[in-house]
Amino acid sequence: MNTLRHDFDLDAQRRGTDAKKYDPSIVPNDVIPMWIADTDFTCPQPIVDALVKRASMPHYGYLYLSNDFQKAIIRWNEVRFGWKGLSVDMIEFVPCIIPGMIYAIREFSNMGDKVVIQTPVYPPFHDAVKNNGRQLVHNPLVLKDGRYEIDFEDLEIKLKDIRTKIFIICNPQNPTGRVFSREELEKMANLCLKYDVLMFSDEIHEDLVYSGNKHIPLASISEEIAQNSITFINPAKTFNIAGFRTAAVIIPNLKIKKAFHEAALKNKAIGRNIFGDVALITAYNECDYYADQIIEYLEETRDMMVEFFETRIPKIKMIKPESNFLVWLDCRELGFENQAEIKAFFKEVAKLELNDGTSFGFEEGKGFMRMNIAAPRAVVVEALERLERAVKTLA
Repeated sequence: MNTLRHDFDLDAQRRGTDAKKYDPSIVPNDVIPMWIADTDFTCPQPIVDALVKRASMPHYGYLYLSNDFQKAIIRWNEVRFGWKGLSVDMIEFVPCIIPGMIYAIREFSNMGDKVVIQTPVYPPFHDAVKNNGRQLVHNPLVLKDGRYEIDFEDLEIKLKDIRTKIFIICNPQNPTGRVFSREELEKMANLCLKYDVLMFSDEIHEDLVYSGNKHIPLASISEEIAQNSITFINPAKTFNIAGFRTAAVIIPNLKIKKAFHEAALKNKAIGRNIFGDVALITAYNECDYYADQIIEYLEETRDMMVEFFETRIPKIKMIKPESNFLVWLDCRELGFENQAEIKAFFKEVAKLELNDGTSFGFEEGKGFMRMNIAAPRAVVVEALERLERAVKTLA
């Protein structure tokens, strides 16, 4: 049994390095960055050690593509999520999830076809569709009593349109923090089967699920659903290794998998990264302890924040996340006339850099901001106290 303990309160000292999150042109020294979705936690020691060992080898040529990459992914999904039956030939490298989605959008739809997404959602979903000549269709999630729900009636209307070819979900969902239940996943997947719509599932936040919730890989539900789905995974969020640009697709339907591979070949997107390979394989083979401990730490931070907003900043409604380190804040009661005023308030008055809610969906994100809480708890507390003081100036 691994007895390693990770110190998530350790200051990683990222300011002044090449970290995009701390880009001085975006985040001056007096502003706390809580925007882009990477963490301020140091990486697991086994990953650091493995990278140092590989870096000590004075040659960095093209990789021999062993199956260790796929085998690590198979192990992780079976051990962590009970997803059995995966094989090496179902799994393929992609440099990141969004490039993988772009290859798939181009391969499995044509110019002018429709692609459905659930808003508010990760901004690159929007761009991947629009920038490739497809029609973007929204199935807005509905906020009810502090929790987002799927509008299945609206979804069916959009999926049964003969021009709709692809439906993309994010599960766990960014930015709302929803973890879709088995019933919800089955209902969405069955609609896609009914109307012959291929389903993409971005599961990058799969490891970061809070107690009382469970991540269910979409393709693990049934063979029929597996044969009509493409799953995208990446250890980047869990282990803070986004800079290695190493992700994967899981495609049980080998006919679809072959077509996807050809699309990747056309885009010269098959060469793996030496250090990304090492990081992913080590993460998925040796770092279960870290995944367990980071979610414990984040859950304590989340619960502290729930109480803080309810008792000290009640005008901002925190949508309590069921997963991940991204918190969706409803700021509509602050009384600002437009989104520009909300953004200015956070940065210029509260001295916090957050993500603009409208980037996740123009209508669905109005009045909202997204806050990244993956930082030492002392930093999160300082950010909350800054926000509390800023809100008091509005009284």
